[in-house]
Amino acid sequence: MDIIYLGISAFRIKGKSASVVTDPFSPSFTGLKFPKTEADIVTISHDHQDHSYVQGIEGEPFVINNPGEYEINGVSIFGFSSLHNTKSHPDLGKNIIYLIEMDGVRICHLGDLGSSPASEVLEEIIETDILMIPVGGDFTAGPKEAADIVGKIEPKIIIPMHYKLEGMAEGYAKLSSVEDFVKEMGLDGAETLDKLAVNKDRLPQETKIIILEKKS
Repeated sequence: MDIIYLGISAFRIKGKSASVVTDPFSPSFTGLKFPKTEADIVTISHDHQDHSYVQGIEGEPFVINNPGEYEINGVSIFGFSSLHNTKSHPDLGKNIIYLIEMDGVRICHLGDLGSSPASEVLEEIIETDILMIPVGGDFTAGPKEAADIVGKIEPKIIIPMHYKLEGMAEGYAKLSSVEDFVKEMGLDGAETLDKLAVNKDRLPQETKIIILEKKS
């Protein structure tokens, strides 16, 4: 399985039987280029323009934008309701957390989560293998909140998302950097990669932070 970072909260996850893109974003809204991308499945955490740019995906993907259970091309996906709201933005509405099971690996994409998930959702996603978590604050969980959430889920790999990137539009000016989250976690050896290649047998024994470089 290969995972690349497209920017904001968008990733392309390519497994043996299918590819999934999470939360594609509008270039005109975010100020960032959205790379040319194909997918069999697209997951949408909520309908804001920086998370629901389905028209940017080539092909005819199956689009998931509601909670529930899905089985597509050998990929199992479970969507759980949560809240986007943060202290600074208490009225942002709902968010969907997705648990993606592909090639024996459990990947949890938290979308634009603003605070810790409800206990019944935590029970479903605890000890996930790979956790994609927003860390930038303002519109999502910030570095401290994200670190607290990580402690409850206990993933093997943490992939930060939704933090400040060069070239972002002015609306993202208040986002924290990924380095702020790494410092808050206090873990040694955060690794920066252009692509994460992983399988069930190659998962780390101790929690590790992987920072993925945005694909241009």
